[in-house]
Amino acid sequence: MTDSLLPPNYDRFLKDLKHRIRTAQVKAALAINQEMVMLYWSIGRDILQRQESEGWGTKVIDRLAQDLKAAFPDIRGFSPRNIRYMRTFALAYPDEQIVQRCAAQLPWRQTMVVLDKLKDQEQRLWYTAQSLENGWSRDVLAMQIDSDLYRRQGGAVTNFDRTLPSPQSDLAQQLLKDPYNFDFLSLGKDSQERDLERALVLHIRDFLLELGVGFSFVGSQYPIAIDGRDFRLDLLFYHLKLRCFVVIDLKMGDFQAEFSGKMNFYVSAVDEVLRHPDDQPTIGLILCRSKSRTIAEFSLRGMSQPIGVATHLIGNELPDNLKDALPTVAQLEAELDNAAAAINLPSGE
Repeated sequence: MTDSLLPPNYDRFLKDLKHRIRTAQVKAALAINQEMVMLYWSIGRDILQRQESEGWGTKVIDRLAQDLKAAFPDIRGFSPRNIRYMRTFALAYPDEQIVQRCAAQLPWRQTMVVLDKLKDQEQRLWYTAQSLENGWSRDVLAMQIDSDLYRRQGGAVTNFDRTLPSPQSDLAQQLLKDPYNFDFLSLGKDSQERDLERALVLHIRDFLLELGVGFSFVGSQYPIAIDGRDFRLDLLFYHLKLRCFVVIDLKMGDFQAEFSGKMNFYVSAVDEVLRHPDDQPTIGLILCRSKSRTIAEFSLRGMSQPIGVATHLIGNELPDNLKDALPTVAQLEAELDNAAAAINLPSGE
C-alpha cells in the first residue's frame, strides 16, 4: 500500500504501537533478569546450606558447574566462577525479601560489581537503588563506587534545614555532593573561574552526569537585570525533580565568607525575575577548590536563601588510583544517551 492510500492518523498509530512494543520488551527483559537473579540466589543459598550441614568442599562447585553445563549446554551462567558468585550473592543477602525487592531488580553483571567492591550491606543496597533509579551501566556503577559517591552524596555544607520546607530540604540536601569530580577536565594551575566555566560548558554532557539525574542546563553567564543593572550568573540549571532553579557560582580558590552574600543576592534575583509561581525556591551552589567547613557553616548561618557550599576536583588533581578506575569520556557520553533504556541481561561469565 502506498503512503497516499494509508488511512488518516496511521503514522500516529504506528508511533504508539512501536512505543508499546518497546515498553513490553523492556518489561519482559526485566522479568527475565529478575527470575534469573532469583534462581542464582537460590542456587547459592542451597550450596551454602549444604556446605554448612553436609560439609561440602569448594571442589564440589567445579563438578556442579561441569554437570549443569552438560545438562543445559545452551544456557550461559553455570561456569565455576559464576556459581561462586551465586554463593557469595546468597551470603551477602541472606534475606530473600530484600533480594526480591532490591537486588534482583539489578542486572547480574552490576550485582557482580557490587559484590566485588562493597562489603557493607547498607552501601550495597544504596548503590543498587541508585543504579536502578539512574539506569547506570556496569562501568558507570563501578566508577560511582570507586569515586565514593555514597559518602560524597549529601556532603555539601548547606543551610537547607533552615531555609527550605520539608521534605524539599531533605531532597535538596541529597542532591548536592562534596566533592564534585571533574575528571573529564584538565586545567592548568593558573586557570581562572572563566576557564573552568568554559570547560564545563564544553563538556556539558559529562558535567550533567556528575551533577546527577534531573539537571537541565539553562545557560552560562546568564543575564539577570535588577534595577537597571545587568548581573551575570556563572551557570544556571533547572532541576526537574525539585522543580526549582539552581544557580552555580564557580571559584578556583578557597571558599571566602563574602561568597555567600553574593550568592544570596543571585538566588533572590532569580526568584524575583525567573521563578514561576509553581516553582520551588531557587537553590544556590558555590563550588570552590577547597573550603573550611566551619567558615562555610558560619557564613551560611545568617543567609535567608537556600545555599550550599562544595568543592571540586579537576582531572589533573585526582588521585592516580581514581583516574585508573574512571571510564572514558566516550563511555560517559554513551551512558548519558542510553541510561534510561539500558537493560543488561544476566551473563554467565
